[in-house]
Amino acid sequence: MSSFIAFIISFVFCVIVEPFLIPLLRKAKFGQSILQVGPSWHKTKQGTPTMGGIGFIIAIILTVVVSAIFGNVGRKLVLIIVGALLFALIGFIDDYIKVVLKRNLGLRAYQKFLLQTVCAIGIMLIANSWGIVPSKVTISFSDIELSFAFIPLAVLVIVGASNAVNLTDGLDGLVASTTFVVCIFFAAIGLLIGDFDINLLSAISAGALLAFWLFNKHPAKVFMGDTGSLFLGALVGLLAIFINNPIALIFVGLVYVIETLSVIIQVISFKLTGKRVFKMSPLHHHFEMCGWREQKIVAYATIITLIMCGVALLTYL
Repeated sequence: MSSFIAFIISFVFCVIVEPFLIPLLRKAKFGQSILQVGPSWHKTKQGTPTMGGIGFIIAIILTVVVSAIFGNVGRKLVLIIVGALLFALIGFIDDYIKVVLKRNLGLRAYQKFLLQTVCAIGIMLIANSWGIVPSKVTISFSDIELSFAFIPLAVLVIVGASNAVNLTDGLDGLVASTTFVVCIFFAAIGLLIGDFDINLLSAISAGALLAFWLFNKHPAKVFMGDTGSLFLGALVGLLAIFINNPIALIFVGLVYVIETLSVIIQVISFKLTGKRVFKMSPLHHHFEMCGWREQKIVAYATIITLIMCGVALLTYL
């Protein structure tokens, strides 16, 4: 099965699954709770079904199974999916605490970080035992040998990417659209370097995300929740690791990086000076407070991601 066919199948699966999932989430009262500290106009989103990321995760898994039937699935692909699913489970627990137990902040930061770190270490140790852990990082056309130091770096990338995508998920369609572009980038890289696992899984993920975006674009009918955002963050982190180029994620995931840095800067500034650098963080809320519409912010973020992916892709040509 070609990656293009897999893209179409994944898209169709998600288009079928989401319309069934959304009413179930609404019936179960899995509605988004809007924090008081957020923009006041976000209150209209109160009660919108969340945990919709389950839909595109199901679509991805079903498409991987179909691909496996045709003998197209390798161990690397399976390992990446398992790793991303472990992070999705952490996100599900977080969503459950927020939605069902009515604790808006969900898991405590240290609990989430500890679970993510354990999962990332476990995945990389398995990869090491299977002999598929890269030992080099590609930087500026050069390969830098890291040997055993690669695993700590990989853990940092997986956990960091997961949390960065989670922080970015604050506007309708923002993560779905930017991550769709990032997945297309990885699909292209997989094709260029001859890694069919990377090419196939990236294409499958892109197809499911494009379908999910139809339900998540403004005004959103469903949110992906931490279940979806932690899954996607781990997914792109693992894809970057297994193309031997985690540094590329800084560029193709520039929106994630900027959003995360805005939170770090805001916290440090407030603690040291008592003043805020941004009107609100993450950065997308700052632009909202400046009067930008959600659709405009998402469009610019997607364009930036597209440009950065294009630039990164040129380094492989």
